[in-house]
Amino acid sequence: MADIQITREFQVSPERLFRAVTEQAEILNWWGHDGMTIPARTLDFTRLGPWFSEMIGKDGTRYKLSGQVTHVTPPSSVGFTWGWHDAEDQRGAESHVTFTVEATEQGARLIVDHRELPGDDVAGRHETGWTSGPLPRLERYLAG
Repeated sequence: MADIQITREFQVSPERLFRAVTEQAEILNWWGHDGMTIPARTLDFTRLGPWFSEMIGKDGTRYKLSGQVTHVTPPSSVGFTWGWHDAEDQRGAESHVTFTVEATEQGARLIVDHRELPGDDVAGRHETGWTSGPLPRLERYLAG
């Protein structure tokens, strides 16, 4: 098993950052990569229970993932399981993501802990995924 941790700082309050990473209306502004559409989703990380997302890339490729929200502690932490689905809609290996929000002198820090990935190669792909798509989009979204 492999883990990754990514940290980003934002010039917004911790409460604002927490809303951006937990409320579906906010998440839809940064989830996925540039050019993707999200036609099917239940991206509500404000409550315990299931979540899912289907994303369609610019080339028409479909990506589906799902899991369970495991804890919600406003405004500091939310955790959820994460599993990609294959072409036959079978859910693959499960990992766990925690978003931790901390106050800083300038605003707020987001720590993304993605744990229990099934190997270093998968962890590397997920780190590249987080840092090349959703996190830059979240930075642009919160910067206005």
